[in-house]
Amino acid sequence: GEIMGDATSAAADCPYCGSHVVMTNQFKGDLRPDYVIPFKLDKEAAKEALKKHLCGKRLLPKVFKSENHIDEIKGIYVPFWLFQADADAHIRYKASRVRRWSDSNYNYTETSFYTLERGGNIAFDNIPVDGSSKMADDLMESIEPYDATQAVDFSTAYLAGYLADKYDVTSQESISRANDRVKTSTSEAFRRTTNGYTFVTPESTTIRLSNGKAKYALYPVWLLNTSWRGKKYTFAMNGQTGKLVGDLPLDKSAYWKWLVALSSAFGVISSAVMLLLYYLL
Repeated sequence: GEIMGDATSAAADCPYCGSHVVMTNQFKGDLRPDYVIPFKLDKEAAKEALKKHLCGKRLLPKVFKSENHIDEIKGIYVPFWLFQADADAHIRYKASRVRRWSDSNYNYTETSFYTLERGGNIAFDNIPVDGSSKMADDLMESIEPYDATQAVDFSTAYLAGYLADKYDVTSQESISRANDRVKTSTSEAFRRTTNGYTFVTPESTTIRLSNGKAKYALYPVWLLNTSWRGKKYTFAMNGQTGKLVGDLPLDKSAYWKWLVALSSAFGVISSAVMLLLYYLL
């Protein structure tokens, strides 16, 4: 039988006999991945993760669990670019520290102002950026992190029983996204060194990147497509760690009841506080 696929399909199942087929020409030359992280969790683990994901969601329509069904579940090796880079950063912050105290006559507030400077180098390795235009970047980032220490040299044997795509977003096209992630992580790392102040605001930031390199890898992902009332819902699970993410429908009726109940509770608390103040004053 003939197997139909798009330009990025690299491994698929025969629709007639179920046999697994690897398009070896998709992994030749520069298309051959450097590494692969094998699947550690199977299809049943993905189903169970979705079931747990649906539990405890108060604003989820009650009938969603019963009416909802999994239209499709597939394990797929998603192409990722793994970047490494060195970041040389210098950041200046405006900071303040507020101290308050009282005596028998007055309440005091003392505000001290500071200029903070931070500088240094951070080396980054295995920064993942998915190389498939079919995969939503935010969805793939949400199921991170992967343990890159468990990556092994690529072999088509790991693809048996799974789907796989080759990249259709090049490493050059992925550089800007990788750079943004490096700069964000660098800024967050430097910000964590400014503890002990009441307010801290970046005043100027300079981050220079160097020694950038990229490697090509396949990462394991379970995709679960579900439907409810004519709308599609997609969930993704990290095939190595089991982390699952995805959007859920909102029960608008339950939402408004919850909002009214919350408002009522705040109203009761506010009334009690006002009554207490009335009697105290």
